[in-house]
Amino acid sequence: MQKKKQIAVLGYGVVGSGVVELFYQNQEKIEKNTGYPMDIKYILDLRTFEGDPYADKVVHDINVILQDPEVGYVAECMGGVNPAFEFVSSCLKAGKSVSTSNKQLVAEKGDILLQIAKENNCNFFFEASVGGAIPIMRPLHTCLAANDLYAVAGILNGTTNFILEKMFCDQMSFADALALAQQLGYAERNPSADVDGADACRKICIISSLVFGKHVYPDSVFTKGIRDIQLEDVKLAQQLGGTVKLIAQVVREDDGKILPTVMPMVVMQDSLLSHVNGVFNAIMVWGDGIDKTMFYGRGAGKMPTASAVLGDIIDEVKSNGTVPAQTWETSSDTDFIANIDTFVAPRMFRTSTCAADVAKQAAGQVGVTVRMHTENGFLVSACTERIAAKLTDALQSLGVTVYSQIPVLKDHSKFSE
Repeated sequence: MQKKKQIAVLGYGVVGSGVVELFYQNQEKIEKNTGYPMDIKYILDLRTFEGDPYADKVVHDINVILQDPEVGYVAECMGGVNPAFEFVSSCLKAGKSVSTSNKQLVAEKGDILLQIAKENNCNFFFEASVGGAIPIMRPLHTCLAANDLYAVAGILNGTTNFILEKMFCDQMSFADALALAQQLGYAERNPSADVDGADACRKICIISSLVFGKHVYPDSVFTKGIRDIQLEDVKLAQQLGGTVKLIAQVVREDDGKILPTVMPMVVMQDSLLSHVNGVFNAIMVWGDGIDKTMFYGRGAGKMPTASAVLGDIIDEVKSNGTVPAQTWETSSDTDFIANIDTFVAPRMFRTSTCAADVAKQAAGQVGVTVRMHTENGFLVSACTERIAAKLTDALQSLGVTVYSQIPVLKDHSKFSE
């Protein structure tokens, strides 16, 4: 008879309880997939959960798990860096593979934990840390491994996507849309991590690190949230054939450096990303073999995230030692990351009343062209932030006030039609 594979779950909150629930809901199928009998032996939490059907599995000391040789797999669902980093690194040093949904932990300490896993012939997997139920980590280093991937862009935060959709479809102000998101439970009481871009920043750090092989830290990512987006910006984007989304992306530039960013962008209607609404997420990947492909699904939530955590546990059970492809190097400097000053994109300018000939005159002065025009704004060809600032000055010299300028997401495809 095969030896039972025992799991410990760290944290019994929303995600942790989802992991336990989904495991027992589909235990027979999971065991058939791995080829082993499996069970959850421990649930680590400070609370007691009297009356819970799994209360007998709850322990309060990580050492109970660390010192039990039967536990070979750990689902970390605590969140934050401390004490998660200490607990996860200790589990890995004890030869126990870990699956985590903790994006902050992976973004800040992923390189260290991957190295510890390698040294102890086990695995540190983190599919659930980006995109919830969407499979993206595994495809990047398996299904798409034959490609030279050079760009990834996506909607990685469901809260901001919900807010922007309400502004676009229901003509709500940012404040009203945020209040609705909080009322429905999509946004926290303190929504800063979502609306100011930190959540999406951590996720693009993880993607950038895996795709390009060096650890990208959050403070290396140009990050701008959606607090300054006005209903008038959304209306203008709609007039010009687009919509506003919070886009996290990383692009390899011609000199080999990478540029990871998080910012509001205009996404034109011919892009699939423009049609991703509500709390859903989507990630577009560009490569020399695939051209482009998109991954779409629920980016958060109890069961979608639990699905990804358990998917990693299943893979860890089936793995023979450390998986070498899902890793990256520690970075001692940021020389491989481009400065935001090199960022080039078409731009949408929202202005006071501006005639087409005036817009063209100002654009011509700084070397860009007007692509589309309305009475209160226009799109111009790709340029840097420096050129955009010069265009703002040129417009003001002609009596036009610039209220905002928002970059437009480019299609990075290199395929010819």
